[in-house]
Amino acid sequence: MSGHAHLTPSQIRAKLSHPIIDGDGHWVEYDPVFSEQMRKVGGDKAADGFLAAMHSTLNALKLGPEERRRRRVAMPGFWTRQTGNTLDRATAMMPHLLYERLDEIGSDFAIVYPTAGLRLPRIVDDETRRAVIRAYNIVSAGYFKDLSDRMTPAAIIPMHTPDEAIAELEFVTKELGSKVGMFGSALPRKVPSVAANDPDTARLAVGYEVFGIDSLYDYDPVWEKCREVGIAPTFHSSGSNQALRNSPSNFTYNHIGHFADAGHAAAKGIFLGGVTRRFPELRFAFLEGGVGWGAQLFGDLIEHWERRNAKALENMHPQKLDRGLLMSLVEKHGYSEIAAALRERDGWPDPEMHLTGGVENLDDFAACKITRKEDWVDLYATPYYFGCEADDRMNATAFSRGNPFGAQLNAIYSSDIGHFDVIDMREPLPEAYELVEDGFLTDDNFRDFTFTNAVRLWGTQNPRFFEGTVVAREAAAVLNAAAPVRVAAE
Repeated sequence: MSGHAHLTPSQIRAKLSHPIIDGDGHWVEYDPVFSEQMRKVGGDKAADGFLAAMHSTLNALKLGPEERRRRRVAMPGFWTRQTGNTLDRATAMMPHLLYERLDEIGSDFAIVYPTAGLRLPRIVDDETRRAVIRAYNIVSAGYFKDLSDRMTPAAIIPMHTPDEAIAELEFVTKELGSKVGMFGSALPRKVPSVAANDPDTARLAVGYEVFGIDSLYDYDPVWEKCREVGIAPTFHSSGSNQALRNSPSNFTYNHIGHFADAGHAAAKGIFLGGVTRRFPELRFAFLEGGVGWGAQLFGDLIEHWERRNAKALENMHPQKLDRGLLMSLVEKHGYSEIAAALRERDGWPDPEMHLTGGVENLDDFAACKITRKEDWVDLYATPYYFGCEADDRMNATAFSRGNPFGAQLNAIYSSDIGHFDVIDMREPLPEAYELVEDGFLTDDNFRDFTFTNAVRLWGTQNPRFFEGTVVAREAAAVLNAAAPVRVAAE
């Protein structure tokens, strides 16, 4: 991040009085073997559907730049697995090796997300998708079954319909003992007015599901099920290969900001849909995009509410316009052409401005029921958590007094080990600690970032989440303490 000499993970941990929880590490499934294990538990549809989804990158790389440009297929990532660092490649492939290296990496406990989870929820065929995800979750749970004191894997939760999500939530929690759900967001849905059904039209002529507003379905039963089974919805979805991140030639162009883009869409939709108002005890996490966008969205929502809430809109009603005063001012300042146009329109400068698009309730924030400034902390700053990669200097924004109401946002340490942007698995913790060394975070901030926030995210939904783990005692102390009203540091 800054290039100065790093302390080692062990040196950093010696300075700390708290454990380190990695809120978003990854393992990399070895497809040839994993698919055959899926075939045993889910049949050919599960295994073959998995392989087809995992080959989507390969299919795009087989196209030349001109063909990708013609079809507007995004340049995908290439050379995205460690090779120069063979030990880390092996560690990403084998959960037992990752378990053995946790102390060396600097983590006491790790939430491990699937790599395949970015692709599998996007399988279009309903039957195939459900078979693939069910078999994936079964096989994945088997890889981690003896490691639960220090690691837990995320199960994939498809969100195409509420019934599909609820069925998988029931299965993974009751049959597999899963404690973490990786929810798909920004799911593409075909635009109904588009008649063509060829693959490229189906891929490009889409809108994106954000669950809180404009959904085909009522997702409240899903949130109710999350509350019932003790799962905090954590969104880990791609925004690449979509809209403004769809370069056929440059992977970096497509990659930068894409997780933040997907998280921004889901967080905004869930908030404006009133989900955090109706389910105040639920916690939502948006992973791998950092917290910078979360701080900006917090401010943007408040600024829009100040100008677009129901009371503010009253002053914007077209009937409020004093047409006589407007005409007199135009005539006084000599704009004769404008005056003539106004007379033709009975004094209305824009007759069409009366239109409202057929929306019955004009208050975009109606579902939030905001009546006081504290509502913003209760509905946004408290329930939302943001997964932050270690080398992102914008992590400091979570702890800035510049946030609205001086609120501290819930940033969670996310190593992203297993993926290409971590060159050495021993580096994320030292990179995160640089913000302390450089004076941007206090020791208390760092505790919240690497421990307390993760405990509150998962432990608030499931008070038994950390039982039987190496951090059980420290986590229980956090959960048993009264939740503080946290204000960002000076």
